[in-house]
Amino acid sequence: MPCRKPRSRTALLCTALLLSTPFLAATDAHAASGPHRGRSECVTSPSSSDSRARAVRDAVTRVRTQLKLRAVQVRVTQNGRDVWTGALGPSMTGVPARPDMRFRAGSIGIAFMNVVLLQLADEHRISLDDPISRWLPEVPHADQITLRMLGDSTSGIKDYVKQSSFVTELLAHPFKHWTPQELLAIADPAVQLYPPGKNFSYSHANYVLLGAALERITHTRLDQLLEQRISRPYGLRATSNGYTPDIPAPVLHAFTSARGNYEESTFWNPSWTTAPGAVITMDICDLAGSAAAIGSGKTLSRQGHQTLLNSGTVGLGTPQPYTQGGDCPVTICIPQTQAAHYGMGVIVVNGWIFQNPSFTGYAALMAYLPSEHLAIAVSTTESPETSPDILNPGKDVAQAISQALVPSHPLTFGPF
Repeated sequence: MPCRKPRSRTALLCTALLLSTPFLAATDAHAASGPHRGRSECVTSPSSSDSRARAVRDAVTRVRTQLKLRAVQVRVTQNGRDVWTGALGPSMTGVPARPDMRFRAGSIGIAFMNVVLLQLADEHRISLDDPISRWLPEVPHADQITLRMLGDSTSGIKDYVKQSSFVTELLAHPFKHWTPQELLAIADPAVQLYPPGKNFSYSHANYVLLGAALERITHTRLDQLLEQRISRPYGLRATSNGYTPDIPAPVLHAFTSARGNYEESTFWNPSWTTAPGAVITMDICDLAGSAAAIGSGKTLSRQGHQTLLNSGTVGLGTPQPYTQGGDCPVTICIPQTQAAHYGMGVIVVNGWIFQNPSFTGYAALMAYLPSEHLAIAVSTTESPETSPDILNPGKDVAQAISQALVPSHPLTFGPF
């Protein structure tokens, strides 16, 4: 199947950016339900004459209209205080979207796993340069791949999401449960894109392996580890993982035209997106809280936070093209003239720290500007008229908000 641009999570399948493996034994523990947080108190901001609140709402309204989005949820905070929180549009026919409705948060779980990895390094329980052979000896080239390489996606392992066979199967069977074994078999770590540590190429396979490594390092199931080390310290009350396509109520419903007809995709199976235990759902208030916590380095040492934001990722300043299997030739190169780089589970561009998850009908973005202590969180769903060329509408909404609030330092995305 050739690379394409449907308006969904699959729009990222041919881009540089979206426990057990074929080499790891499966565990029955992963069938159990993950923790369900207490009900969120995420509510729409009271009507206010505050000019910044009006500016945010006006920006959200304008971009929603321009992009023909179905629903948009937004929360903006500064110094931890609410600037504006609200939702526009319907979740389902006759059911208005609300800020406390939960959605799939995709790659936010990847950022969480990297924070945990750096916490363990701060505690001297591991070194980022430890080879994964200490915990995952069955993975090919495990003695050459380090924990750092999994975290900053420089291992050389291919991305299963970019393989045409995976895209075809995913669209044909959207309710299929994918096991780590199946995903790693498609990525095939035995056949690398380049020697470990010699380049950068975003690969979901790295994070399937990172989740498995974290479980073996800590002897703790991944969902419980994230609950203990992320959700509780960050104060996330509506973030959970149940190891199934279920989403705790209230739910923001998603729709997509990825398969041709416009159809509901709320409960399409997200098991392929990252490691079991990190396939999370949350509400917009938790997303904003995550942006502020990660962006400010909460729970990390100063050195750990600096590493999260800039791990010295190779391959981002010098053109190092490669062509991978399948139908998607990819060149990974970010010119040195652009202040943009991938850290460990987060992206840093022009001083903003962000992550931009999307998943067949859902699209979101969390961003934090440390100089202003400003957090922006956006979640969107698409209508039948949303353009298939817009890979993540949340980026457009967040950028418009930043232009309204900090016109001298707006959110930009560089090559990401």
